[in-house]
Amino acid sequence: MHIGLIAGIGPAATDFYYRGLIDRHAQAGIPLDLTMAHADVREMSRNLVAGNPTRQAEIFAGLVQRMKGAGAEAAVITSMGGHFCVKELTAISPLPVLNAIPAVDAALAKRGLRKIGILGTRVVMETHLYGGIPSVEVVPTEGAALDRVHDTYVAMATIGHVTEAQRQVFFEEGRRLRARGAEAIMLGGTDLFLAFADHDPGFPVIDCADIHVDAIFATSAR
Repeated sequence: MHIGLIAGIGPAATDFYYRGLIDRHAQAGIPLDLTMAHADVREMSRNLVAGNPTRQAEIFAGLVQRMKGAGAEAAVITSMGGHFCVKELTAISPLPVLNAIPAVDAALAKRGLRKIGILGTRVVMETHLYGGIPSVEVVPTEGAALDRVHDTYVAMATIGHVTEAQRQVFFEEGRRLRARGAEAIMLGGTDLFLAFADHDPGFPVIDCADIHVDAIFATSAR
């Protein structure tokens, strides 16, 4: 299946999805058929902060239309933060949307987890991944810690690079959530792989984006 990726939100997340799909297709010996259209991460951030999913869905739908014209048969938002408008996009999209949220909930249920913590944008943390993971109880990030994680995540994702100080913000909050009963910490922001790859934070980690890439591959390889 020809997959269309809404890319650029942020740049490192695009690379994560692209490389992940290349690797999975290469290992399976299946050609990858893919088109990408670039979205503006700063524009998306403004609509996210303003609580305007309808406007962002319209922007994404225009990009999906472009990818449909190139032959794509399904569309992907390459960002957990970008899923704040997935319901609105699904309603108007010219192509089926491969939504990450049901895939993440199914993966959590399969692992038998009961309590998790979430790191990501403020909206992802406050809504517990947009209310889409009923299979688990979420230990919430709250107060100053929520603001600190959100601000650190947005700064990292916008430029696609992590500093050691930013990494420690995520690790410290993950340890706090773990101490409050979380069995694992879910990376609810696609770009968090920048902070966690090749580093041991001292607690179990579940990467939403990696689950999503697996689900996309399962569809594209049919």
